[in-house]
Amino acid sequence: MAVSLVRALPLAALSLLSFLFAFCTAAEFVRFVSFSAVFRNISGGLPRHESEAASPKWNVALQDSRVLQPLGVNLALVALFVLQHSLMASHTVKQWTVMCFGVLQRSVYVFCTALALQVLIRYWQPVKHGPFLWNACTEPWGTWISLICFILHFVAWLVICSIVLIFDYAELMGLKQVYYYCLDLGDPLELKSASVVRLYSHLRHPVYLEFLLILWVVPCFPLDRLLLAGLLTLYLTCWHGLDQQDYIYLRSQLNKKFLIFSREETSCGLSFLQNGGSGSRLQTED
Repeated sequence: MAVSLVRALPLAALSLLSFLFAFCTAAEFVRFVSFSAVFRNISGGLPRHESEAASPKWNVALQDSRVLQPLGVNLALVALFVLQHSLMASHTVKQWTVMCFGVLQRSVYVFCTALALQVLIRYWQPVKHGPFLWNACTEPWGTWISLICFILHFVAWLVICSIVLIFDYAELMGLKQVYYYCLDLGDPLELKSASVVRLYSHLRHPVYLEFLLILWVVPCFPLDRLLLAGLLTLYLTCWHGLDQQDYIYLRSQLNKKFLIFSREETSCGLSFLQNGGSGSRLQTED
């Protein structure tokens, strides 16, 4: 029997608010980690050119409090995000959140993840007095390299969006759980095949290679970017446990998506030709 409307509306509203907050946070994270890093770099301000003061040496910079203090703050921010993202995904904490929040467990997890990302974005400290790992923003190559990085980032985000669409996006964001609960359909994960459940247990982040490209392919690489890219790369690598069976399943699902798309394109083309032929016959009869 479906859940009453009085109970379903608050659940749907909370789940939708969590989704909107996560969506806005994702858009801001794209700006933070990708496009602002391409045009102004993650340290804030324009990249330094060769005509400016020489970049400090690494051994000197790592003893400077103006470098160590922001690096310490940034390390704590990344650690906060990693701990939240990992602990709340553990079996013990997940059981506790299910006991406390019920069907909103996934929405709570998504909301907390977005909140941790907001804290990281808002309180990230630029390292303005440290050296660059590399700096390709010098003339005459600065404009071209920034443009190439922008194109690569744009393509990577398109690939990420297409991969997310292969997965059940509504379920990942917690919307489908509430919808199924309100209609008394049970847990949507219980209706999935064993291959999907196995894939979800191995894959926390379905956009591993694309996100690594976004982290590392930037025209300027200051110390805070090195810290962010290095820690997130280590975290993604530790939780990327796909095997050959998972890859076979992903490839089969991708082929199914292309097959459905090609069938839709073919049916649209046939209907267009039929409608066009009918129209031409009517014109001939007139």
